[in-house]
Amino acid sequence: MADTEKQQLQPKKKGLTRRQKRGLSRGIQYVVFVAAVIAFAFAADWDRLQNQFAQQDIARQMFPDVITLALKNTVLYTVTGFAVGLALGMVIALMRLSSVGPYRWLAGVYIEIFRGLPALLIFIFIGVAVPLAFPGTEIIGGTYGKVALALGLVAAAYMAETIRAGIQAVPKGQMEAARSLGFSPARAMVSIIIPQAFRIILPPLTNELVLLFKDSSLVLFLGVTLEERELSKYGRDLASTTANSTPILVAGLCYLLITIPLGFVVRRMEAKAQEAVK
Repeated sequence: MADTEKQQLQPKKKGLTRRQKRGLSRGIQYVVFVAAVIAFAFAADWDRLQNQFAQQDIARQMFPDVITLALKNTVLYTVTGFAVGLALGMVIALMRLSSVGPYRWLAGVYIEIFRGLPALLIFIFIGVAVPLAFPGTEIIGGTYGKVALALGLVAAAYMAETIRAGIQAVPKGQMEAARSLGFSPARAMVSIIIPQAFRIILPPLTNELVLLFKDSSLVLFLGVTLEERELSKYGRDLASTTANSTPILVAGLCYLLITIPLGFVVRRMEAKAQEAVK
C-alpha cells in the first residue's frame, strides 16, 4: 500500500504538447530548407552561370528595344487577345445558359474542343489552315489580328465557363426582383445579373490575363517580322546571335515585370471578395 501511495504522489511525466510538436516540426522544416539552400549555393558553379546568363554588356545592348518593341508587342498581343476572348466568352456563356437546346450544344462542343486542344495547335491552325481553307482571305490586323484571334479562341473557352459560373452564383432573387420592376429578361441580365457576376469573377479573369501574357510567346509559329517580335522571340533571336543566354534571362525578367504585379492584384481582389462575403 505504501508503495502504491508513493507512485500516486509522484508527478506524472508529460510529453510534448500539441503546440510544442508543431513548433518542433516547423523548426525542423526551416533547418532542412536552410541546409538545402546552403548546399545549392556551394554546389552551383556561379562563374559559369554568370558567364552564360548575366553578361552585363549583352544585357545593356537589349535596351531600349526589349521594352519599346518586345514588351510593347507582348502587352499588345495579350490585351487584344483578352478582349477577343472576353467578348467571345460572354457570348458562349450566354449560349450555355440558353433555354434553346442547339445553343447549349454548340457552346458545350466549343468549350470542350478548345479547352482540350493545346494553344500551339490553335496558333498553327490560324496561321496555316485558315489561309488554305479561304485563299486570298486576310485576317484584319495582320499578325496582330491573327494573334488576337488565336489567343481569343483559347481564352474564350475558359472565360465562358468562368462567366457562366459567375452568373449562376448571383442569387436568383436578383432576377426575380428585376422582373417584378418591369425589366425584360435580357435587360435584367445586362443591367443587373452580369455586373454582379463580374464582381465575383474578376479575380479568375485577371488570372486568365496572366496566362494569356505567357501564351503570347506562341506568336513565333505565325511567322513574325523583326518589328512584330514579342519577348520570347526577341530573346531567342539575340541569344542565337550572341551565343549567350543573357537575352533569355532579360526577357524572363520582363515577363515578371507584368506577371508579378498582376498576381498581386489578383490576391488583393480575392482577399477583398472574401471580406465582402464575411
